[in-house]
Amino acid sequence: MTSQVEHTDVGAYALGLLEDDDRRAFESHLLGCASCRVELDELSGVASALTGVGPLLDDDPPPPDGQAQVIDLLRRRQAADRRARRGTWVIGTAAAVTLVAGGLTVGTQLAGRAGAPGGQPVAAAGHAGHLGPAEQFYADGTPVEGKGADGVTGGLVVESKGWGTHAALRLSGLRGPLECELVSVSRSGERHVMTGWSVPPAGYGVPGSPDPLYMHGGSPVPLKDIDRFEVVTSTGRTLLTVDV
Repeated sequence: MTSQVEHTDVGAYALGLLEDDDRRAFESHLLGCASCRVELDELSGVASALTGVGPLLDDDPPPPDGQAQVIDLLRRRQAADRRARRGTWVIGTAAAVTLVAGGLTVGTQLAGRAGAPGGQPVAAAGHAGHLGPAEQFYADGTPVEGKGADGVTGGLVVESKGWGTHAALRLSGLRGPLECELVSVSRSGERHVMTGWSVPPAGYGVPGSPDPLYMHGGSPVPLKDIDRFEVVTSTGRTLLTVDV
């Protein structure tokens, strides 16, 4: 698989739609990719909601009306991708599946991390009750405020996972254009990039673009071994430091 395919396969893997060779390749990829492990953990709820909604055989009994639309969508996407790469179903960026009969809407951002590990830029949700995964995790946690530079403010919510550390970041006062990374720094000085993103010229949390930026990503380093987190630019400038 290509690196792009490996990252986008997290949705198909969560729903059990990968063929055996692609599943084994993705599981090998998963061992070394913290961002895919974070995404897979978040997708467990999606997989549960869609249990039993998968590729159908011709002799399968007809599904309930509400699931029929979902199943038809899955079958058409899987058939199209089978022609492209041996039957792997790829869920695109910001894919959303609606279960009409049950009134259940499952939406998540699944792919395309702008070439960097970890999360994707998510502006503050403008609709009450509908938050992105990074913003939801941040809202549910206890933020640790960071020390900013150049007018940047922000905080971090962290949690210990079996594979390492998951973190959600909130930033304001961020002016573009910039390229940034969230980095974990261990007590021994080892640095790991958790996620990366681009800041458009309009920026985030500034006049004219008031919504803050929410990001999330993962580090293979256990939380107990991390000294601090840093937001740094591609030129090496530190915009935010969060001590833990």
